[in-house]
Amino acid sequence: MSTLRPFRGFRPQPQFAAQVAAKPYDVLNSDEARNEAAGNPLSFLHVGKPEIDLPPDVHLYDERVYQKGKENLEKLIRDGVLLEEKVPAFYIYAQTMNGHIQYGIVGCASVAEYLNNTIKKHELTRKDKEDDRTKHVRVTNAHSGPIFLTYRAEPAIDAIVARVSAGKPEYDFVAPDGIRHQLWVIADAATVQAVADAFTRVPALYVADGHHRSAAAARVGKELADANPQHRGDEEYNFFLAVLFPAPQLRIFDYNRVVKDLNGRTDEQFLAEIRKVFTVSPAAAQHRPTRKGDYGMYLKGRWHVVTAPASLTAVADPVERLDVSILQKHLLAPVLGIDDPRTSKRIDFVGGIRGLGELEKRVDSGEMAVAFAMFPTSIDELLAIADAGQIMPPKSTWFEPKLRDGVVVHMVS
Repeated sequence: MSTLRPFRGFRPQPQFAAQVAAKPYDVLNSDEARNEAAGNPLSFLHVGKPEIDLPPDVHLYDERVYQKGKENLEKLIRDGVLLEEKVPAFYIYAQTMNGHIQYGIVGCASVAEYLNNTIKKHELTRKDKEDDRTKHVRVTNAHSGPIFLTYRAEPAIDAIVARVSAGKPEYDFVAPDGIRHQLWVIADAATVQAVADAFTRVPALYVADGHHRSAAAARVGKELADANPQHRGDEEYNFFLAVLFPAPQLRIFDYNRVVKDLNGRTDEQFLAEIRKVFTVSPAAAQHRPTRKGDYGMYLKGRWHVVTAPASLTAVADPVERLDVSILQKHLLAPVLGIDDPRTSKRIDFVGGIRGLGELEKRVDSGEMAVAFAMFPTSIDELLAIADAGQIMPPKSTWFEPKLRDGVVVHMVS
């Protein structure tokens, strides 16, 4: 059983929606965010990445950053850019990218279910990033960006989404990156109750993207519960903002790797080492993997096809047979000395949305020595690992399209 609760969201007036909606805080660095928000005082980047309104030498985690985010959010509300919903509501949020459309339900998920693992995770969090988002929620008193959850499809939910989305949306705009965003409001009591009832038939929810945000929301919720002698369990801080998509609609992109050096080896020595485990053959052009156990490797201006043996791709353990695990355990660690990709400064990760040309650019510039193009992790692999209570290696999944911040905001109290 899963809980999804309606709420009185703060959201842009329709004429401001396209200006307010912004990419999430963690897909842009500060300079990119400054450029993206330039000339647009309504961009929600002023809330999600408020350092863009402070001098560049102010540290990302400086207290002034969080206070600026609070100030910017309160200004959007005070100026009437964001208005509060009159009644508790759910929302349908649709995204269209390259002809593919996915429909999510926006609502509030349960902190208690996050803590008892009814909401399942598949990644570890980094303390500095979790602390950052915790401070952001604490100071702004808001869940300003939604957590991306998924679930195994439920026909009753699909039917409600199909019926509501057949009507005219409240928002309908195409962002500068070409992705279309639409929002429908579910405010009538009968449909709101039908949505909540349908989710009680969903056995579990899964964090697809947003592990740091969800961990932060749970921390703040527990802090406020512990500090409230009249705590009941139905206060807003017991719930966090989420968009829930059925798993069959989701697409996971490749999450590729680039490494700074060959760990003291020449090109020939490096190739000889990896051939002890993998099959390596030259590629005539860019090689985008087409199946599990298949990797593209870019080294000194040339692409290679790297193939893992069946003995590695067919193991029973769902984590060990992931392509990212095989590469890490049998190449990155023993050959390139990348023992912990979460902390190593010699490895970087490139979302598949940037294309294979980005891998070539990073290597050809001399910044990196070798790049690996990955076959995407599947949604079924993600669910199986979360169901087993296991953790994926870092940077295993890259979801597209990204949810926009500021489409709907949930106030914590």
